[in-house]
Amino acid sequence: MSTARHPYEDLIAHLTRTSPLGPGEAARVVADVLAYFSEPAEEFVRRRHGELKARGLTNDEIFPRIASELRSRRVAAPELSLRQLRRIVYG
Repeated sequence: MSTARHPYEDLIAHLTRTSPLGPGEAARVVADVLAYFSEPAEEFVRRRHGELKARGLTNDEIFPRIASELRSRRVAAPELSLRQLRRIVYG
């Protein structure tokens, strides 16, 4: 049996105390949230562009929305112009 502590053991314990999650489920939630916020800006832009395009939005609607979303990310992304956003998606 491993005696190594999970780096977010306190957070996992908090989630198990304050929600119906068990320790394994809480650890998965923490891992998912960390993965979400560690997504590089370029990957985020490509992913969101695809999601919004699939909803039927046009690029004129998509790129300003992505620019706004980037400003509110937990880990601030660099300020990107609409042209830079297009270049990330289309090269």
